[in-house]
Order: sequence, then C-alpha cells, then structure tokens
Amino acid sequence: MTRTDADTSNEFMLPLATSQRARLCACALALALIAGGGASRLHAHTINVPQTSQTSLTPLQREIEKLRARLSSSDTEERREAVTRLGAMARPDSSRAALPALKDAAVIVRATAAGAILSLPAGEAAVALLPLLADKDEFVRRETAYALGQTRSRTAVEALATALARDKEAGVRGAAAVALGQIGDEAATPVLTEAIGRRIARSGFLNRITFRRTEENEFVRRSAAIALGQMKSRAAVPALIAALANERAGDDVRREAARALGLIGDPSALPSLRAALATRDPYLTDIATEAIRRLETGKAT
Repeated sequence: MTRTDADTSNEFMLPLATSQRARLCACALALALIAGGGASRLHAHTINVPQTSQTSLTPLQREIEKLRARLSSSDTEERREAVTRLGAMARPDSSRAALPALKDAAVIVRATAAGAILSLPAGEAAVALLPLLADKDEFVRRETAYALGQTRSRTAVEALATALARDKEAGVRGAAAVALGQIGDEAATPVLTEAIGRRIARSGFLNRITFRRTEENEFVRRSAAIALGQMKSRAAVPALIAALANERAGDDVRREAARALGLIGDPSALPSLRAALATRDPYLTDIATEAIRRLETGKAT
C-alpha cells in the first residue's frame, strides 16, 4: 500500500496532540488541587507575610512621609510647599517632620518652617526656634520672633528681649515686642518700657560720626506699648504716661499708650488721660475717653 501525504501528516500530528492533552491534564490537576486544600494553604501562606513599614502606616502618616521626602528636593519651591503643607496639618507629628527645614539653605524655607512647627509642645517648639533669632537674614529672624510669641513659652523671653534691645532691624525689634506681649511675662517690662522712650543712632555716615540720635522706630514703640497693655504691669505706667504726653511720639504710639493705661488701670494715669482729651486726634480722644471710663468705674481687666 502506498502511503499518502495525508497519512504522513497524521503521523506527525499525533504526538503533538498527545503532548497537548498531557499539558491540559496537568493544568486540570493543578486547578483541582487549588480548589481543594491547596487554596487554603496558599491563602494562609499569603496573609502570614509580614507587612512593610509603608503599608502599615495610616493614610495621613503616608502623606507626612511623602512630604518629608520632598524636603530633600533640589527645588526650593517644592521644599517650601512641603513645609507649608506639613504646617497646615496642625499635628505634632507633621510639625516634627518639618523640623529639618529650619536649617534649610533657602531663606523662604527657613522662614516658612518657623511657623510650620508650632503644633509641637510649646517648650519644644521654642527650643527649636531660638537659634533662628540669630539667623543672618532679617526675614527669618522676624518670622521666628512672631512664631516664638505664638508658642507663649517663657523659655523665649530672654532671647526676645535681647532681640528687642539689640537687633539692627526695626522689623525684628517690633516683632520681638509683639511676641513678648503675647507671652506676657513681666520680666520683659524693663526692656519694653525702655523701647518706648529709646533714642537710636541715625543712619548715614555724618550722623554716625557726630553721634546724632533719633527716636526709636514708631512700629517698635507702638508694639511695645501694646505689649505693656497686655501684660498690665504697673511698673510700665510712667513710661506710658511719658509716651502719651509726647506730641512728637507719633499718633499710633500715643493712642496705644492711652489704651494700655486704661488696661493697666492705675489711677495715677488719670490726669494724663484727661489732658489727652484736648488733642486734635479724634481717635486718641476716643481711646482716652474709654480709658478714663475704665479707671473711674474700676473695670480695668
């Protein structure tokens, strides 16, 4: 019998078909095992795998870690944004993650970090901030002073008093005065009263060599008067009376001196407050009137 081409083809196809059937049988057996006890054993093995540290974090913690990682970016704006978002979370752990930014090379990042760490305990935040009062950049020092005031920590009083007395920039001195008022420690009364009547060296070469002096910056004196009113220290009354009576002190300084005298409630201020009623400044007149009312009715609080 002569073999046809079809017969030859069938001979070659038979082993191939047999091999395919064998593989199919093996797959079916594997599926049967999985459908039985194998599936449970596989499942048990899977859930016993230890979770990584990242998957064990809460969504909020993962976000904090992402922002922490962005603090290492080479892009200043990305670092600043990360610090801002950490501060906006208003949590101790997010504020703690922002701590390294206090030493960032960029001014804007350091200044932003000063406010971003305020969700830490007051003492811890103050200790972290204090070195920045000596920062080479005025903006950083100013933002640090404001941030220290918000901590309300007495740990910062001495350093803020030094900044008020010695910093070369009026913005920083004013911020230090504001912060001291927020903290409210009467130990700061002497440096605040000194600031109200202080005379400082004028700028310019000729003024320096002739030792000419001028009154302290008006913002600094105004901030000092407000702070003394917040502290309600009777030791500040003489300096406040002098500021109120000084027509060259500036309207805002005189107004805040009158307001502070009303808050302190010392009757010795009444003659000066009554004299202020004759001023041409209607705002000062209103403030002095209210201060007199408070003193006469004993409502200084």
